[in-house]
Amino acid sequence: MEPHFSTTPFGRRTLTLAHVASQISAKARPPEKAVHKWQVFRAVCAAKARVGVSERSLAVLDALLSFHPETVLSGENLIVFPSNYQLALRAHGMAPATMRRHLAALVDCGLVIRRDSPNGKRYSRKGRGGDIELAFGFDLSPLVARADEFEAWAEEVRADERALKLVRERITICRRDIAKMIATGVEERVPVGLRGRGLADWPDIHALYRGIVERIPRTATRQELEPVAEELSMLADEVLMLLEDHIKSKNPSANESQSEQHKQNSNPSHLTELEPAPRESRAAGVESKIQTPRVPDGVFPLGMVLDACPDIVDYAKTGISNWRDFLATAAVVRPMLGISPSAWDEALEVMGELPAAVVVAAILQRSAAINSAGGYLRGLTERAKAGQFSLGPMLMALIGSRKREKKRA
Repeated sequence: MEPHFSTTPFGRRTLTLAHVASQISAKARPPEKAVHKWQVFRAVCAAKARVGVSERSLAVLDALLSFHPETVLSGENLIVFPSNYQLALRAHGMAPATMRRHLAALVDCGLVIRRDSPNGKRYSRKGRGGDIELAFGFDLSPLVARADEFEAWAEEVRADERALKLVRERITICRRDIAKMIATGVEERVPVGLRGRGLADWPDIHALYRGIVERIPRTATRQELEPVAEELSMLADEVLMLLEDHIKSKNPSANESQSEQHKQNSNPSHLTELEPAPRESRAAGVESKIQTPRVPDGVFPLGMVLDACPDIVDYAKTGISNWRDFLATAAVVRPMLGISPSAWDEALEVMGELPAAVVVAAILQRSAAINSAGGYLRGLTERAKAGQFSLGPMLMALIGSRKREKKRA
């Protein structure tokens, strides 16, 4: 007499139309079809979002596949019947209640089919020759029947991941190019000719650039990043044209004299001239800034500062390897943020040069959340004057925020 395979679950578990559809799909598979069980498992893992299965459920599926003695899934005998104890061991010691929940998820997703016995136990019945005639447990036939579907989904997911990686690389390159070109334009005093877009000076271009960057979500899809990448590419092309037109407008002799002038004034004090003339209280200290700055007590290591404020590196001409490079880059960033000379002078007087430059880097890092960089700096200066502000908590908060963003990504 032909055995009857159960189609309904044991006990209080209900039968859904999705379960019936999975059984129909398993019956419709060609009997000669065979698939490599670990290849189809990798496809399901890659397409887990499309399948609707979690990583913990996949761990249970991995354990179920390990109970099938063959590497190739084919034929009719695709039912595995491990005990809960053995299945939990191979599922890395998963708790019984958790394992039952993920087994139900595998059934609901159409990855396996329940073939429950009359009493709900999992076992097999062998014939006289020792071959298994009837088994009760979990049927792996849907993996064979839907192998092509899972592989197609996995390929789509891999293609989306490649496209997402490419658009992220494009955005990273554009951000680096724009930041460094803006820094060069400010330092070399290149005139801005983008008034058709409402951009009259380099701070306007920098504000436009920051506005585009701030629209990037923390966990963005390819569809969300592609328009941002296109805008950044267009802005990068326009800024590059500004620099190229400025070079073409100069004759070779002017270029040579400009190059010599740049070499003679490559110290950070040259960069401070990009802002309006400072007050007399600061004019006397310009000469001392030409020397390599001494790190005062209480300033944190440069590596820690750059770890907390990595965005400032984008504005450095040749990278930041010492405090002098850091001060030069901060002098370029400061007018872009809209910090007035008077606010900077007050910060210098209260905090000192290096701590004030570190605060500028922190403001740049948090520019998306700060409406007025100059007002924010004045507020921190007042707190520092009252002894209520120190760099340590600010840097640690920035480092912690970046770590949390990486975990979310």
